[in-house]
Amino acid sequence: MKEIYINAIAARLEVKPWQVENCERLFAEGATIPFISRYRKERTGGLDDVAVAEIRHWVDVFNEMEKRKETILDTIGQAGALTEELRSQIESSVDAREIEDLYLPFRPKRRTRATAAKEAGLEPLADLMYSVSVSDPAKEAARYVGEKVATVDDALSGARDIIAERLSETASVRETLRGIFKTRRITSRATKKAASAEAQKYKGYFECSEPLSRIAPHRLLAMLRAENEGYITLKIDADPEKCGNKMYYDFCQERRYPAGPLAEQIREAVDDAYRRLLEPSISNEVLREAKEKADIESIRVFGENLRQLLLAPPVGQKRILAIDPGFRTGCKVVCLDEQGNLLHHEAIFPHPPANEKIQSIKAVSSMVVKYGIQVIAIGSGTAGRETEEFIKRVPLPEGTKVYMVSEDGASIYSASEIGREEFPDCDVTVRGAVSIGRRLMDPLAELVKIDPKSLGVGQYQHDVDQTLLKEKLDNTVESCVNSVGVNLNTASPYLLSYVSGIGPSLAGSIVEYRTSHGAYRSRGELLKVKRLGEKAFEQCAGFLRIPDAENPLDNSAVHPECYHIVEKMARDLNVSTSELVGNEALCSKIVAADYIEGDFGLPTINDIITELKKPGRDPRESAKEFAFADDIHTIEDLAAGMELPGIVTNITAFGAFVDIGIKQNGLIHISKMGIRGLTDPSKVLKLHQHVNVRVLNVDHDRSRISLQLIK
Repeated sequence: MKEIYINAIAARLEVKPWQVENCERLFAEGATIPFISRYRKERTGGLDDVAVAEIRHWVDVFNEMEKRKETILDTIGQAGALTEELRSQIESSVDAREIEDLYLPFRPKRRTRATAAKEAGLEPLADLMYSVSVSDPAKEAARYVGEKVATVDDALSGARDIIAERLSETASVRETLRGIFKTRRITSRATKKAASAEAQKYKGYFECSEPLSRIAPHRLLAMLRAENEGYITLKIDADPEKCGNKMYYDFCQERRYPAGPLAEQIREAVDDAYRRLLEPSISNEVLREAKEKADIESIRVFGENLRQLLLAPPVGQKRILAIDPGFRTGCKVVCLDEQGNLLHHEAIFPHPPANEKIQSIKAVSSMVVKYGIQVIAIGSGTAGRETEEFIKRVPLPEGTKVYMVSEDGASIYSASEIGREEFPDCDVTVRGAVSIGRRLMDPLAELVKIDPKSLGVGQYQHDVDQTLLKEKLDNTVESCVNSVGVNLNTASPYLLSYVSGIGPSLAGSIVEYRTSHGAYRSRGELLKVKRLGEKAFEQCAGFLRIPDAENPLDNSAVHPECYHIVEKMARDLNVSTSELVGNEALCSKIVAADYIEGDFGLPTINDIITELKKPGRDPRESAKEFAFADDIHTIEDLAAGMELPGIVTNITAFGAFVDIGIKQNGLIHISKMGIRGLTDPSKVLKLHQHVNVRVLNVDHDRSRISLQLIK
């Protein structure tokens, strides 16, 4: 990669050029983001996976930019217009907008008014006027009157069209106007369509004016969506007269002030260039750039929400009874063993209209006893609260715990190809209940089967750049899977596919080998898997775990390439590797500096020692029980001042939504989180966190609930 790109990435991300260069080389060698951030800290200076992912993103961006430059230079060259100065400007630029501005005058375009004027032979007249080389433009224009140009006015009009287009394609003019537009306000006006009932959700944007530089990302995305749906029109309130004056002043400064009649012609061309060509173009560009920034910030929030969702506390390997609640169609109940295998399923009807409460209590009690149920998982959707109250009436064995589980994405899984493949003989309701139970057992292992965009990770997720969103969410899933580690002998192919260096094809081969040959006994056995070579092994081995392996390091995050270092540590302490692994007292005696060698510096050695103290440690907390307030069932039960338990269901840039046990979620605005100047709610709250809140206000007309976080 060229040095200009490396320096640009380093400056943008505030890292050193050598860190970017080393990351780019590792990418070229086939290394993945998790592998680089975990096992190549010496080469990256200890960059975390988020920073490495950002570098990867910009490496891809600049690689595409280099291809675009080649196309542009070739096009201009074929037109015979490529000067050394222009080539240098394009090759040295790292700004896509600047490159497109430089290319604009040479880009093939549809027929325009300027094109027609050039065909009529008026370009020489335009050149004279543009360079302020004529004092009487009308007299000069008379020379062009003939077969193609009827009058002097037509000649002057054509010349002005050429000048206007030339100004609109001048990079410096466009950049000046961009600077002006970015300082202005974005304003909205309601359309006739805004009178419809569907438009009322955008009511707050019908007459709106905010500084474009300070508008909150979620508000800009909402305004753009409202405009796209035809309820409002948006405009940047740049002053046409001031913009025209600035363009005219700059034009004259670069040349000289034209006199009399020529000044009138130039000013008219400038005003036309602004109104007809530049204002709509620059306005769209600036709005597009503002949206790109809003997308980036929103996607960052979505990614953090997804991370919290995937790393939610697991209940672990327990026998689970999971319920997908429902009223008319009943509650679908499934019983799962410790590995999440389906043991039994049936429907119960404890709610209206059937109201078979006694039969349902008997059925649940029987299943709990028969299948040795330890945990009950209840979906949080329709009838979830009522089902929770029903379960409280069931005489459960002491120690049986009950959890409410988010249903986001369960219906997607139940109707997906993955769901049909796992349970071909079960209907969608059974698959949905299984998903609810499994996600309580291990959220990460179950949620990787569902498209992240179906998990409700944020507002306006369908309005942002979908390519960038997918990149961010995929990186987040990959990061979470590899930070936790994967049991090689129990993981599904869907979970394995996110392990560094594996992917769907190799994941299938790994499971196929496991099915044919039995459980893996060592990491090294992976090299026997079809199509899994040395490079893939290098990338994935450190993230795979084999409990009860002969070599205890195979159940740790220590990479096989460093096993010899651990063995040397054990020999120096006169113990076996097995005795060293997990022994904090022995590990504390290790002097990290004594084991530095080759590419393995202090960061790697310190990571090894940390891992040896607590090998294979799951970074996630344990799941905790939760109960809503018994006397709150609908919004009518709420009153200002009430203090209630709740669960965080969504985090946005402006606050967090909380489920308090009724149909409507409440909002804790960022200003009500108890920290002055807080700019990021995720610094205080996590998705699915249990919180206590105070009701501030209840708007029954709009079904809105304002909450305050209680510390």
